[in-house]
Amino acid sequence: MPAGERLEPLDLLARLVAFDTESTRSNLALIDWVAAYLDGWGVPHARVPNAAGDKAALFATLGPRIDGGVVLSGHTDVVPVTGQAWTSDPFALRVADGRAYGRGAVDMKGFCALALALVPEMLAAGLTRPIHILLSYDEETTCLGVADTIARFGADLPRPGAVIVGEPTDLEVADAHKSVVTCLTTVHGHEAHSSKPMLGANAVMAAGDLVAGLNRIADAMIARGDASGRFDPPYSTVHVGTIQGGTARNILPKLCSFHWEYRGLPDLDGGEIPALFAAEVARVTAERLNRHGPYGRVETLEEVAVPGLAPEPGSEAERLALRLASRNRTISVPYATEAGRFQAAGIPTVVCGPGSIDQAHQPDEFITLDALKDGEAFLRRLIRDCAP
Repeated sequence: MPAGERLEPLDLLARLVAFDTESTRSNLALIDWVAAYLDGWGVPHARVPNAAGDKAALFATLGPRIDGGVVLSGHTDVVPVTGQAWTSDPFALRVADGRAYGRGAVDMKGFCALALALVPEMLAAGLTRPIHILLSYDEETTCLGVADTIARFGADLPRPGAVIVGEPTDLEVADAHKSVVTCLTTVHGHEAHSSKPMLGANAVMAAGDLVAGLNRIADAMIARGDASGRFDPPYSTVHVGTIQGGTARNILPKLCSFHWEYRGLPDLDGGEIPALFAAEVARVTAERLNRHGPYGRVETLEEVAVPGLAPEPGSEAERLALRLASRNRTISVPYATEAGRFQAAGIPTVVCGPGSIDQAHQPDEFITLDALKDGEAFLRRLIRDCAP
C-alpha cells in the first residue's frame, strides 16, 4: 500500500468486507492490512493478540498519547454465511440502489471503515484530545476480544475518558442493554433396563424437571417486569435452546444435556438466576435423579457471560454522543455488545453507530449509503470536538 493512501469510506468498506472474518476464523489478515494502512499515515498502534495467537485486536491513537481520549470501538468478526441465500458474493461489496451489500457491511465493518477513512482528517485537525480506534475480535461469540486491551488501559495504553461502541443504532444513543449468560447443563444418570427404573437414574427425566424449573424462573422474571419501562420484552428472559440425551427407548438414559441462557436487565443481580437454578438442581437431584440411590449428578458449565450496560445519566460518553448525534434522549437496545465490558472497567460508554440492526445477520446484509454519510458527519463532528 502506498504511504498515506487516502481511501473513501466505500473503498475502505470494500477492503474490510473482502476479508472473511467469521468468528471461527482468524482476523489476522485484516489486522495486518489495517496496520499497514495506519503505518502509511504514521499512526502509532498496538496489536493485542489472543492467547492462541490466531486473532488480535488493534488499538491506534490519533493525537496526543494522553489519558482522557475517546475510543471508537468496532469488532472485526462477522457471523457465518453458511446456509444463507445470498444473491451475490457476501465477501465482495456490492453497491446498488443506494445500499452497500456484504457480510459485516452494517455489523459492523461500516463503522470501522468510517473511522479509518477519516484518519487523514484526524491527523490534519491537530487533535488536542486523542481519538483512539479499537478493532476487536470474537464480539459475535463472547465479547471477550476487547478484554485484553481494556486490561492495558492506564498501563502501557492511555486510559480513555469515553467509549463509543459503533454498533448499528441509526445513530441513536443507547445507554443500556441486557446481559447475556449462556450455560451447558449435563445430567449424569445411570443406565438400567427401563422395566426396573429403581436400578438406575434417568438423566432425561431429571433434565426435564430442570427445564421445568427454568420455566418457573422465567415466569418469576416476567412477573417482576422492568421497573425502568425501557426494554422490549420488559423483563429478564430465560430460554432453553437445545436438549439431547438417551440411547434407546428401553434404556434409562445415562446422559442428557441442554443449552440455556438468560438475558438480564441491567439491574438484575448477576448471582440471582444461577442461585435459583442451583436450588432446582439440588431438589431434582434429591427427589428424582437419586431417589433410588446415589447414581447421578448434575454439572453446569457457564460458557459465555457478557455484562449488561447500565444507564449512567450525564456521563461523559452520553453527553458527547448526544451532542454529536444531535439527540436529546437515550434509548436501550435488545442485543448485547462489548459496551458492558468497558463500563465494568469504569469507563463511561454508550452504543451509537450508523445503520440499522434490522439488516444484520441476514442474507444480503447491507448498510445504506445515506447511513454511511450520516456516520461520516457524526465522526467529523467528533474530530472538531477534539481539535483546538
